[in-house]
Amino acid sequence: MKNQTVTRRPRVVIIGGGFGGIAAATALRKAPVDIVLIDRTNHHLFQPLLYQVASAVLPSSDITRPIRRMLRGQQNARVLMAEAESVDTARRVVIVNGGFRDEIPYDYLIVSAGLQHNYFGHDADWAPLAPGLKSVADAEEVRRRFLTAFEEAEKNEDTSRHADYLTFVVIGGGPTGVELSGILPSTARAAMRDDFRNVKVEETRVILLEGGSRILPDFPEKLSRAAAADLAELGVTVRTNTRVTKIEPGAVWIGEERIPARSVFWAAGTKGAGIGGTLGAPLTRTGQVLVEPDLSIPGHPEVFVIGDLAAVRRHDVDQWVPAVAPGANQEGRHAARMILRDMARTPRLPFRYFDKGMLATIGRHRGVMAFRGITMSGYLAWWAWLLIHILYLAGFRNRMSVMFEWMYAYFTFERGSRLISVPPHAPATAPSASLPASPSAMDAALPSAPAREPVAPA
Repeated sequence: MKNQTVTRRPRVVIIGGGFGGIAAATALRKAPVDIVLIDRTNHHLFQPLLYQVASAVLPSSDITRPIRRMLRGQQNARVLMAEAESVDTARRVVIVNGGFRDEIPYDYLIVSAGLQHNYFGHDADWAPLAPGLKSVADAEEVRRRFLTAFEEAEKNEDTSRHADYLTFVVIGGGPTGVELSGILPSTARAAMRDDFRNVKVEETRVILLEGGSRILPDFPEKLSRAAAADLAELGVTVRTNTRVTKIEPGAVWIGEERIPARSVFWAAGTKGAGIGGTLGAPLTRTGQVLVEPDLSIPGHPEVFVIGDLAAVRRHDVDQWVPAVAPGANQEGRHAARMILRDMARTPRLPFRYFDKGMLATIGRHRGVMAFRGITMSGYLAWWAWLLIHILYLAGFRNRMSVMFEWMYAYFTFERGSRLISVPPHAPATAPSASLPASPSAMDAALPSAPAREPVAPA
């Protein structure tokens, strides 16, 4: 009897079920490969709308979709809900922990793990006091603190102390910080104006702090000015060239200046997910992985890094590929195509980014848009923002639900998800600390990519 050789299909492991990971998996749906997609949650998340969950406009279920459902018709794909802790590139295995600790071998690896909050060395001190917006849990915690502030003020008969409860500080003037700052006063003054007897919701105060010279630094300067003007009309105090030096329970410090505020939200910085540091590839000072033109890492053509975790130079201009959904989608599809080219024994190609622009909204009828040198602000940009976000949402049900919630909010000024899911508790009392005045010498020696966050696609 002759020996029969069984040819094993290549295994492609994908870390992360965001835009890039899902795009890579679906691009390989007809390929003769076995796909293992690993994510710490069971859902795909539309991050650009997290701030609307945080401000009680949308429920979290409207911006998420189960990954298994998205890939249920793809027979070559398997989904694992687990934490990918590290990668051993020498042995070609991913070490995971999800109620079990195991090693998953790969022939090709696509890492799309995204970014995490960057508190500039003060994670233990500041994170409990100033939650950010990177996950559903983050958004629900911001919403809980925002709504609870009014409930606590209502219980306090000393109205002179209400200002502390009704002051909200947002740290960081990128798209997340700007959009959150713009929607908080609208929610308070319109949606809750008749709900309280002991609180004057019109006294709600939002302060946006930005360390740079202008908000929305990745947008053209003209749009930054327009956004600042829109925020001012909404009653938001915008302070630029302002470095936070300390966060403590009940206050934010800027040098020697103390700003009393019981609610502080973080949108000031991001850094690469920790797994990027286990690849043995060069990193930027913010922890993003510097990749080759084909999106692989140096010395390991079988490992691709895509999405927000990847620092990718554009081919047409001397800029980094921005952290927008189209960028992650394009990178995911490109990595999949390079795997198929390897299997067909054809040369790889460098990644080419097609710029679909950027969008941000600053409240009702207010938005900014930049697309290939064309800029727009105001009413039309706001409508473009609405339409494009509907189109990018995963799943017909989510699109219809979000459209209904927005129509309901538009005509009634109500908010459909004012749920405080966790009972109010005392704020964390982590010790405060000071922010370093300048980066270390080691940081200065590293290549720098701009700190990136999910920017609304155009």
